[in-house]
Amino acid sequence: MSLQDKVAVVTGASRGIGKATALALAARGAHVAVVYKAQRAAAEAVVAAIRAAGGQADAFQADVADPASVRALAQAVGQQHGRIDVLVNNAGVFGARPLAELDAAFFAEQFDNNALSVMLTTQAFAPLFGDHGGSIVNVSSNLAHAPTAPTSVYSASKAAVDALTRAFAMELGARRIRVNAVAPFITRTDMTAGIPDDERRHLAAETPLGRLAEPEDVARVIVALASPDMAWVTGRSILTDGGFTD
Repeated sequence: MSLQDKVAVVTGASRGIGKATALALAARGAHVAVVYKAQRAAAEAVVAAIRAAGGQADAFQADVADPASVRALAQAVGQQHGRIDVLVNNAGVFGARPLAELDAAFFAEQFDNNALSVMLTTQAFAPLFGDHGGSIVNVSSNLAHAPTAPTSVYSASKAAVDALTRAFAMELGARRIRVNAVAPFITRTDMTAGIPDDERRHLAAETPLGRLAEPEDVARVIVALASPDMAWVTGRSILTDGGFTD
């Protein structure tokens, strides 16, 4: 599953699943663009860890929900590398509110950061894939397949990611660009740190494997989808939830 000398862009790479993915891609030989929005020190720490292990990485700042910022990001990566081979759309936000507390601002926040961002980055980076093609992997959620009551808008935004994944796979397939998604369950990151311990234990007990995911569990699936070993897989959202979702 070598990605030697490939150029990979990972959004939201300063923490959690994005960080684990950046580290895993670099370990397989890719030169990684570590994209962050605000946590510069954390992103630079990821770059330092990759370089300390003998890999190649650079940090790039961007707000993936802002069209101008995404265009500037693609231009900067293009100027430095000339092309990309892998794009991982990991950046996003999570919010849960009951119906009575939903409003337009909350809806826009969830959809702009989780779905619009995928459209913007895919649009901006698609021209940087060469004739050899490449792979785009989007991070969805198992909630796109099985939403729960207070996660209605978040779940809908991730269902939109799955729809974009399928449609972009059909559109970009002629250029040999594969587009897939991973759909994880609750993963141990700072985004989910606020979940009470008793709820964590209950949810872990509900999975066939009896535990919650670590970022590395999801990262390994992302790297597999990005690799040439998955050359015949496109347009799919892979449930990466330890068997939790029916």
